[in-house]
Order: sequence, then C-alpha cells, then structure tokens
Amino acid sequence: MAEDVVTKADVRGTASGVMFMAFFGTVWADIGIGGLQVSGAIWLMILAILIGAALFCSGIRIIRSSRNLSNINKSRNAKNVNKWFNIVFATEFGLIIIAAIVTNVIGHFDWFFPIMAIIVGVHFFPLAHLFQVSAYYITGTLLCLLSIVTLLFVPLKISIGGHQIDAWWTLIGLGSMLILWITSLVILTIGRKLLSIAQSQQ
Repeated sequence: MAEDVVTKADVRGTASGVMFMAFFGTVWADIGIGGLQVSGAIWLMILAILIGAALFCSGIRIIRSSRNLSNINKSRNAKNVNKWFNIVFATEFGLIIIAAIVTNVIGHFDWFFPIMAIIVGVHFFPLAHLFQVSAYYITGTLLCLLSIVTLLFVPLKISIGGHQIDAWWTLIGLGSMLILWITSLVILTIGRKLLSIAQSQQ
C-alpha cells in the first residue's frame, strides 16, 4: 500500500473479489451438480445458492462498512489497474467463447468445461500480479491442476451403483466451486483486516 495508507478503494477492491468468487463459485456448482444427474439436484443447487449468497452478502457488508473511509486518490496505477483488469477479463471471456465454439464444432463439447477451468485458472496469474494478491496464484494453480489431472486420469463417465454420472463435469464443477469459495473466504479475511486498519487510520 502506498504510504501504508489503506483507502476505500483498497477495501472495496477486496470486497469485489469476495463477490466475484462467490458468484462464479456458484456457477461452477451448477455445472458440477448438473454432472451428477440426480433427481434431488434442485436441493443441492438451492444449498449452493445459499452458500454463494452468504459469501456475496459478506462482500456487500464490507462495502457498506467502508462508506465513511477516506477516498484518497493514492495510486498513479489506479487507471492502469482498471484498464488491465478489463483487458484480462475480456481476453478470458473471448477465449471461453472460442473454446465453446471449437469443442462444439469438433463434436467434443465434453472438453469444454475442463478447458474453461484452465482458462479461468490462467487468468488468475495476471490478476495476482495486478492486485498484489498472492492467494490468486494458488487459486490459478489449483484450477489448472484440477483440470489437467481430470483430463489425464479421470474417465469421462463413471457408473456408481448403476447410476451414471458425467465425471468430468462433476469433478471440474464441484472442485472449481470449492477452490473459488475458499478463495472468497481468504479474500474476505483480508478485506476485514484492511477495513479494520482503514478505520483505525481515520
């Protein structure tokens, strides 16, 4: 932090990270639960939505608690950070669209979610540098490893007690869900610490 001063932007940046992880973790939960192909999936999805919503609301609470913090324009990099975040996010989105189109055209759409997990994982590396959050390096690495290990060692379909599940979608979906939700909790802890420091500096 420049001059060791924690500003509203710092606190709200971490809160945004909490909310992003909560939301996209829930999206991955939907993919994983869908792969299970079970009749009670709606209840699992409701549980996932409740957990995701709780994390998301934690981010909102940090933002609300930061309303009275100093709004010092402390960084020459503020605009650059926003610019590069948009570039990284747009590149990630574009690559995901391309992966969806290509896997569908070649008739191997089952590869889409593992490939998407790798794309999402890789996008965390520039974000870790951009926001100076080392936890994102771990998040990115885990997402990439999850996908690679799944592709190399897990069969596409698994039959359990006569019930067939889409193993790739289930493992990638639920694994990514856990990784992003745990990251959300880590960032939430960081955000609360920054909020406390910023409030003590008022």
